[in-house]
Amino acid sequence: MNVSSAFQDFQTTVNASDEQVADARERRNLFNAAFGGEQDVDKVIPSGSLARGTQKDPIHDVDTIIVFKAEEHPEWGSPGSSAEDALNHTQQRVNALLGGNGTHEAGRVRYTRWRNHAVKCWLDPTDDPDAFTVDAMPALKRNGHLLVPEAVSEKWIECDPEYLIAAVKQQHSTWNKFAGSVRMVKAWAAEQQGVKIKSLVMEVLALDLMPLGKTQPVAIKEFFVKAAALVEAGLPIDDPADLCGPIQPDLDYALFADRLRSAADDAGAAIAAQVNNNEAKAIKLWGDVFGSSFPSPPASAGTETVAAPRTVKDNPQG
Repeated sequence: MNVSSAFQDFQTTVNASDEQVADARERRNLFNAAFGGEQDVDKVIPSGSLARGTQKDPIHDVDTIIVFKAEEHPEWGSPGSSAEDALNHTQQRVNALLGGNGTHEAGRVRYTRWRNHAVKCWLDPTDDPDAFTVDAMPALKRNGHLLVPEAVSEKWIECDPEYLIAAVKQQHSTWNKFAGSVRMVKAWAAEQQGVKIKSLVMEVLALDLMPLGKTQPVAIKEFFVKAAALVEAGLPIDDPADLCGPIQPDLDYALFADRLRSAADDAGAAIAAQVNNNEAKAIKLWGDVFGSSFPSPPASAGTETVAAPRTVKDNPQG
C-alpha cells in the first residue's frame, strides 16, 4: 500500500454506498412527484449535500424544498405566526399525500415532526440502524431568492441553496476529486471530539480554500493550512450566497482553529514523509489526521511497499 492507494481506500470508506444513494434519490423523487402536482406548489427543488454530490457515509437526511405559490398563501413571508403556519401546512400535506391514507402513495411516511425550518419525515422503522429522513422545507420565491420560515424567531429568512449547488458543480467539473475531497474533510470534522462542526461549515471552507488540480493529499494538506489560518484570524464562515450570515454562530472558533492547525501540521509532515519516500510513515500520519477509519500502514513499516494505484470512480452522487 502507498499513500495513493490509502486515499483511494479511504474515499471508499467515506462515500455513501450506491444502495443508500439510490434509496435517497428515490425518496427525493417521491416528494418531488407528490408535491409537483399540488395546486399551490410552484416547484420542488432538491437541496442539501445529496443535491451537491458531497454527502458522506452515512446519509442522515435528504433535503427537499417545496416552493409554494405566493398568491396562494399571501399571508406567508411576513413576521409572526406565518412561519409556523407554513410548517403546519407542509406537515399536513405530507401526511395527506404520503401518510397512512395518503392519496399519492399511502404509507410511505410513518410520522412527521416539524423543526425550525423544515418538516422532518420518517420513512423507516424506528429500529432500522440505516434509517434516514426526508426534510421538507416550505419556501416562497421572492426577488430571485427563496424565503424560508424560521419558527424560533417567527421570521422568514432569505437564502439561495441553488447557488451552492452550482458552485460545487463548477469546482467538481474543474477537478473531479473535489466532491470526494469535501467528503473527506467532512468526515474529519465528524471525528472531532468536544467541538460540534456543521458539515456545511467544512463544505463552504472547501469551496473557498480547497486547491484544484493537485494530488488529493497535497490539496487536502493545503486546505487544512489555509483553513487554520482563516479560522485563527477570526474570520467568520458565512453563507456563500451572502444572504444568511454566519453558518454556525455557536461554533467554538478557538477550539476549531486548534483542531485545524493540528491537522495541518500532521498533513504537512505526511507530505514531507511521502516526498522522502517513506510511504508507511506518511500513511501513519494521515491516520493521525483522519482517525482510525483511514487505512493503517503496512506491517513492515520500515520497508517501502509501492502498489499500483487502483482505479476508483468518484462519480457525483447527487
